[in-house]
This record gives sequence, structure tokens and C-alpha cells, in this order.
Amino acid sequence: MSIRDVAERAGVALGTVSNVLNRPDKVAEATRKRVQDAIDELGFVRNDAARQLRAGLSRTLGLVVLDVGNPFFTAVSRGVEDRAAQDGLSVLLGNSDETESREAAHLDLFEQQRVRGLLISPVGDVYERLRRLGRRGTPTVLVDRLVEDHPYSSVSVDDVAGGRLAVEHLVQTGRRRIAFVGGPAGLRQVADRRTGAEQAVAGSGASLEIIETDGLVVGDGHAVGAALAARAAGERPDAVFAANDLVAIGLMQSLAMLDHRLVPGDIALIGYDDIDFAAATVIPLSSIRQPAELIGRTAVELLLRELEAIGSGQEVEHEQVVFQPELVIRASTAGQV
Repeated sequence: MSIRDVAERAGVALGTVSNVLNRPDKVAEATRKRVQDAIDELGFVRNDAARQLRAGLSRTLGLVVLDVGNPFFTAVSRGVEDRAAQDGLSVLLGNSDETESREAAHLDLFEQQRVRGLLISPVGDVYERLRRLGRRGTPTVLVDRLVEDHPYSSVSVDDVAGGRLAVEHLVQTGRRRIAFVGGPAGLRQVADRRTGAEQAVAGSGASLEIIETDGLVVGDGHAVGAALAARAAGERPDAVFAANDLVAIGLMQSLAMLDHRLVPGDIALIGYDDIDFAAATVIPLSSIRQPAELIGRTAVELLLRELEAIGSGQEVEHEQVVFQPELVIRASTAGQV
């Protein structure tokens, strides 16, 4: 059913139906009721997407995350959606799966859909693409990424400080042969957490072994855990800092299958993100906590400020919000050396 069908059923002009849909205060109550009755009888549903395109003003935001299967990004997305809904905005979610090709495909789609604004945790060098979107009036805010040399607002956590917190805790518990497990190394979050770990061992008398993984899922931790379990006891690290909780959970599963006493007695284990599952593992997992939902909500706040500035013809001021991580100590790092 179209707006023309509604006008014919109600016996009014097309413009009257349009006013009922968009400016009901301009229509007399009796006429408004007649049009609404026709809408109900015909089952008319307005084509809001077409209306937004004609008006040049979308009510949709685009969000691209690294891994929607990671509970951390699920929580970030929840924060984005909750805050966007307060302003009557909807969210299109894209999962890059940490691959540049999928990231590019989502950006293509969001550009075609003329999203109002973009939130992204980037994989590759997308900044030229983001500049193009900006020239068309679509601002971008980077999520879970600190931007230093590009003109974009961002919301992030100090991952260098988080990596340092994790390894300082391991050193304070007497661990000296520490391994950092995570990858790919080109991912900014992984690189920053590794940098913090390196800073923590400097001058501490501890060593840091780097074990790079292809990704940041449970299976990657499983594989590394099996390899560590196959080593002779004296060749294993006495502590592991995993780049996120999913990798840490995979490590714990492999090591526990060999001997449940390995963690934390022989190998202390700490993750990153403090997802809900961290406290519920067989051996509750120590972790570095990030305020995931707050990150999402704050990113939308920054985007709304930029949209308001653009709409009023003011100069856009870019902001960088950096949250501090928090050490959460549980049983996985509580064993004796």
C-alpha cells in the first residue's frame, strides 16, 4: 500500500496524508482521524528509509567491530545501541572479523545506506576512506582505538597501562619466566598490551617470551596451551599474560586437561577485558577490566556532538577520551611459585 492509496481511501489530498505522518499538528482532528483510520484499514507502513533519503537525514548509525563473537565487543555494541536509542537512532552492526576485506565491505554498505555517522574499531588503514565519508558530512568516531595522527574523535582504554598492570602483578607474585600470548602483532590493541608487558619486566629480573597467535579466540589459546603443556616442566613459563580473556580461557582449558594443578600453582594466568565468563571459569580468571558498555555509550556521545556541530555550521572539535584499566585479581594468579 502506498500513500496514494491512503489518500484515496480517506478522501483527502496526498499532502494531507503527508502532514498527518510528519506534521500532525497542522491537520484538523477529524481529518487526522479519517486518515489514521485509512492507514489502519489498509495496513499501510511508511517507507522510512525512502523518506530519510529524500530528506538527506538518516536516523541510522554504522558500527564496525573487530569480533562480534568476543563478549567485550558485544558489550561495547550494547552500550552503543542503548545510547543511540535515547536519541531515536538505530544501529547497523558490522563484524570485520579482524580482516580488512570484510571491513571494507561494511564501509561500502554503510556508505550506500548513507548512515548518519560511523563508529569503528579499525583493522587496516581506513583513514582515506573515512576522510571521504567526512567530506560527505558523515563523521567518524574511533572505538577502542586511540588516534594520535588523524583528525578523529576516539574512545579507548590505555592498553599500555593495562599490559603493564598485568605483568607487574605477575612479577609481584614472584613469577619470573613470563610469556605474552596474543596476535596478530599488527593489531594496535595487541601491540600496546605487549608494550606494557615489556615495560613491566624491564629491570624487574623477569623475562618475557613472546608467543604470537593468528587471532584472539579460544582456539588460539587452546593451541598455545597444548604447545606449552608439551614442553618439559623446566622449560615452561611460570606465568602467562594473554592478550584477551578468550585466549586466556583457551590456555586454561588446555593446561587444565593436562593437570589441573598447573594453573595457578605452576603457571599463573591473567587475561584482558574481564568479560562475564572470566569470573565463571573453573579457575576464576584474573583479568584487566575495560568499561566496555561505557566505551560504546561515550563513542555515541562524541558522535552526537559532532553531528550537532555539523548541523549548526560550527567547527567540529575532535575529542580523545581515554579510560584507565583496572586490575581484577582472582584465583588464576593466586598460586604459589
